[in-house]
Amino acid sequence: METIKKFPDAPGVYLFYNSKNVLIYVGKATSLHDRVRSYWRTPRSQRPIEQMIHEVINVKYQQTDSVLEAIILEGNLIKKFRPKYNIDWRDDKSWNYIVITDDKYPQIKTVREHELKSVIASEAKQSPRHKIATSPTVPRNDKYRYVFGPYPGLNTAAMLKILRRLFVYSTCKPLQGKPCLYYQMGQCLGVCTGEITTLEYRSKVIEPMIMFLRGQKKSLLRKLNTKLVQESKLENFEEAARLRDQIKALQRIHDVALLNKKMIVDVLPASRKILIEGYDISNLGESDKVGSLVVFNEHGPVKSQYKKFNIYRVIGQSDVDCLAEVLERRLKHQEWPLPHIFLVDGGKPQVNRARKILNEFKNYLPIVGIAKGVGRKRNDFFISAFKKDQNLVQWINNHRVLLIQVRDEAHRFAIVFSRSKRKIK
Repeated sequence: METIKKFPDAPGVYLFYNSKNVLIYVGKATSLHDRVRSYWRTPRSQRPIEQMIHEVINVKYQQTDSVLEAIILEGNLIKKFRPKYNIDWRDDKSWNYIVITDDKYPQIKTVREHELKSVIASEAKQSPRHKIATSPTVPRNDKYRYVFGPYPGLNTAAMLKILRRLFVYSTCKPLQGKPCLYYQMGQCLGVCTGEITTLEYRSKVIEPMIMFLRGQKKSLLRKLNTKLVQESKLENFEEAARLRDQIKALQRIHDVALLNKKMIVDVLPASRKILIEGYDISNLGESDKVGSLVVFNEHGPVKSQYKKFNIYRVIGQSDVDCLAEVLERRLKHQEWPLPHIFLVDGGKPQVNRARKILNEFKNYLPIVGIAKGVGRKRNDFFISAFKKDQNLVQWINNHRVLLIQVRDEAHRFAIVFSRSKRKIK
């Protein structure tokens, strides 16, 4: 279809319509352009969606600011329109929902489709506010007040982490008398210590989250900005700072790890070069072990995003273990934007260990390793990806010079850091 060429290289949802202009399928994508094109540019597989593609007469899309918002929009559209092929092909094991309980301090949980069958049936008869009654299938002490979804193929653990970062919802025991771990980390507003009332908690945490899960981010941002101005005028600077940080977090959501590996398709943007993170390790024998992280985009190095790592846990000399420590520490920083490709200096051992670390963080982005080869006279490339993607292989082959430049810059940056430490000593 000619119009698909104009689809943006951005996250969002795509909508398939049949000859009667009936919506028959809704899907999400990290790149609308690449995802939708893939249905027509590659040989048909046995996936059900590709077997019905001949019914598709028209394709529309709705762009979002992030993958998280694409997932939320997909769920809301499936709930509203119940497209034929989304419903017929649903898998009770993969359809997830987010629920908010009716406790004094509401809890945020994820549940499976089979746990909510009767709840979903009763919800469809009620108001669009998503308020639902207690169902016989729900445990007596766990009344679900709001249900959001379905979210097919979702990495629920990653989604809850992002929602916690955006809305600092609590999982601690209310009024337990001592600060919970998240309170000490600045990710709990004081449910555990009694510093926030139930009304304040609903106002500051639950209500904004409900707006976000309904797909009302723009309205939410306007509301938060209004509150920010009000709190600033009242000189409530601590609350104003919290609102400022929340607004910034909502405006820049980093969420690639949200999709399960089977949902990762065409990770490389078609319309530009891409964001690459390069890693290297430097050591002087068993001492002064350090790691480097460099970042390149389509214009070259982005030095403001370079990072240095001192190695703390590795005993002895092991570049592979050092790389694992660096990657693990890097991936814990969810506020750092994720690249499209991770590049490591090394061959199979480094790539395999890097793959293991990324898997532990539910991160399924491709990894490229570059080893010097026999006699360090050539560059051997090693690729780790979850699907055989000829586009990825072709892109790597076409950009070998750039990737070697990233590797060499990571090596240089690590050496400079290592030398600086020795000079200080």
